[in-house]
Amino acid sequence: LSSDTLWELATAEVHSRESGVGEEDGGVMVSDRTVFLMGSKAGGKTSILLRCLDRDEPAKPTLALEYTFGRRARGHNTPKDIAHLWELGGGTSLSDLVQIPITPVIVCRSLSVILILDLSKPNSVWGTMDKLLQAAQAQTEKASHQAQQMEKAKAGAKHQSSMPTTARVLPKDYPDRELISPFPLPLLIIGSKYDIFQEFDSDKKKLISKTLRFISHYYAASLIFTSIKSESLMSKTKSFVNHLAFVCYLIKAIPFLGSPPSTDVDITSLHAKNPKDLWKKVYERVFPPESISEQRVLKDPAWDPQYSEPQIDAMRAQKDQVKCLDKTGCN
Repeated sequence: LSSDTLWELATAEVHSRESGVGEEDGGVMVSDRTVFLMGSKAGGKTSILLRCLDRDEPAKPTLALEYTFGRRARGHNTPKDIAHLWELGGGTSLSDLVQIPITPVIVCRSLSVILILDLSKPNSVWGTMDKLLQAAQAQTEKASHQAQQMEKAKAGAKHQSSMPTTARVLPKDYPDRELISPFPLPLLIIGSKYDIFQEFDSDKKKLISKTLRFISHYYAASLIFTSIKSESLMSKTKSFVNHLAFVCYLIKAIPFLGSPPSTDVDITSLHAKNPKDLWKKVYERVFPPESISEQRVLKDPAWDPQYSEPQIDAMRAQKDQVKCLDKTGCN
């Protein structure tokens, strides 16, 4: 093939991806979707992902942001659909990395988000959920705006009304349609380590469950609880994830729950600005958020204990010591 032909093929591929059209294999259109996983640090994201991909291998700590993919055939002797899978490690400490999988080209195509929250650590659930969803939503809105500007530059201002958008259109009969704030991308919330959660006090379980149901309702998301120690729960989880990755996204409406469960605190004294703020105040009265010192958020993941490599760390410490000795005034 000549260089001109290769360039034409590359250009056609870029236009195909930007328009959200999958590739053709033998005349059959192949689905090409992206799923972004984020959530609690050491919350079981990798283990859940490996089980959903039927990969029998030990889970390793996720280093920053990792990519893998999955394929699934629709039938016998048919092309396999592709799912691009991104996983964010480090909990909330590396939330800035959401800009890598959430791009102007991908955001206007089939992009979905899975938020995995560790039910065994309820004190960090709200903070993790809030920070990660805010980061993902801000990046989605930014990428969507960039996509609109790109499309506007190509099509001209007169076609501005047909610019791509990430706004989700809910069914007209969706509960509390005018009161909620749908997440701009299809969202699935998974409560992990359900086996440990089951051992909690009944009142605490009730508050955690109802709070996550409210959050799911507020963001128009789907919600499931799971545990890698339960085959039945993992089977249900796998079904949800595969449907998200290879088929489409179906909103499973979570009924409105009204006020938070009664606690020792008078709800009227909390002075909440809105329903979400009220649920947050009630939840954090029972499960106070961890302090910054307890979270030990590390700017440099190289110092994170879960990524320790004794030999490499020893060599780095020796090198840092040499640098220190070379500096004036260093003891």
